[in-house]
Amino acid sequence: MMISSHCERLSPPAKPTVFVVDDDAAVLGSLRFLLEADGFAVRTFKNATALLNAAGTSGADCYVIDYKMPDINGIELAGRLRKSDRDAPVILITGYPDANISTRAAAAGVKDVVLKPLLDENLVKRIRRAIQDRRGN
Repeated sequence: MMISSHCERLSPPAKPTVFVVDDDAAVLGSLRFLLEADGFAVRTFKNATALLNAAGTSGADCYVIDYKMPDINGIELAGRLRKSDRDAPVILITGYPDANISTRAAAAGVKDVVLKPLLDENLVKRIRRAIQDRRGN
């Protein structure tokens, strides 16, 4: 008598996807490396317009957006994402600390503000926390 067994292949859980928007190619490369090394899937965009015009940009689990960009600043981009029903958390990164940035960012729906150049583990922890909060974990 032969007993057959079915083994279902369990696919690994999908990696959280982070969309990174920054006009500095070096920063984009560094953030891609940092986040992919920490287990995230990453899509990068050289400016706000590139993100807004890209097909399939609703699949982000989190957005990491530079504040100071030439076309549309990060706070305005966060507001546009909210208006287009993209509810993934937004983390704003900036090298220009200003007391008003956090207030304006919060009003635009930004989850957190992180200062450059301190973007290593601090940023990764904030991204993980933002994704967990969104998922209700």
